Amino acid sequence: MELITGILATAVLAGGVLALAALGEVLAERVGVVNLGVEGLMALGGLTGIATVAAVPSPALGFLAALGVGFAFGCVFAAATVWLRANQVLCGLALTLLGTGLAATLGRPYAGAPAAAAFERVVVPVLSDIPVLGRALFSQNLLVYLIYLVLPLALHGLLFKTRHGLNLRAVGENPAAADAAGIPVTAIRFWYVALGASLAGGAGAYLTLAFVPSWSEGVVSGRGWIAVALVIFSGFRPLTAAAAALLFGAITALGFVGQARGWPVAPAILSMLPYLGTIAFIILPVVAWRRLRTWLAAPAALGLPYHRDVR
Repeated sequence: MELITGILATAVLAGGVLALAALGEVLAERVGVVNLGVEGLMALGGLTGIATVAAVPSPALGFLAALGVGFAFGCVFAAATVWLRANQVLCGLALTLLGTGLAATLGRPYAGAPAAAAFERVVVPVLSDIPVLGRALFSQNLLVYLIYLVLPLALHGLLFKTRHGLNLRAVGENPAAADAAGIPVTAIRFWYVALGASLAGGAGAYLTLAFVPSWSEGVVSGRGWIAVALVIFSGFRPLTAAAAALLFGAITALGFVGQARGWPVAPAILSMLPYLGTIAFIILPVVAWRRLRTWLAAPAALGLPYHRDVR
């Protein structure tokens, strides 16, 4: 029982990083913009969180600062891809290279040192006493509850239960028709791409202030790319993205447990499990049945710049 509880607790904690980044990418891709700069945004957010708590020992302030940095770089990315209509893939890759390189350079003074402050566990009375699941699910830090319970439900309600959400999805499916209907395509794309980037920056701060409270070069370790893949696997839906992140968190937890218990598997293989899982779930739609491919269908205008004078 203790082993199962430990795996579940680690899965929830590890999956939170991917869930927050994936939810931000869902927002961007739902309005038709592919942001491949998630890895760089997470690196910048992680460094920002560490640097902020080093100056002011408040993890909440560090997380908010990371959200702000992510938003600022997201605005730059949105200006290039939405206003200037630059190639989204190239801009995303440039943002990843810029973010990881800048974080590695500026983060050298903080490398190897533990975070000056980190998010503490918040135990939910009664629920935390449930056998097996209680301690794993209801004895986590505050961000975990926000990421798994509040944010996915809020984004699901926004996208699928409101008129504004219908406008967002219309912008991602057919921006010309949305523009003709009076929907401000450029403004919606810009602000939601920036908001998605903000969540990616927050995911980096979650990584360095809650999951592994320290900073080192390469601490993001490909999680940004996994988050992008999760968006595809989840069918661009917030609730499914959060559930998929939890699944990948469980895969990560298995790798940790395997190394700790000395399973007869090479440590490199155990460390590769999340990435092998990513490849498997990307290949799955290719070999699966038609209904699954329909479920995973991307917004029709995803990755395409919108020219108002071209209909």
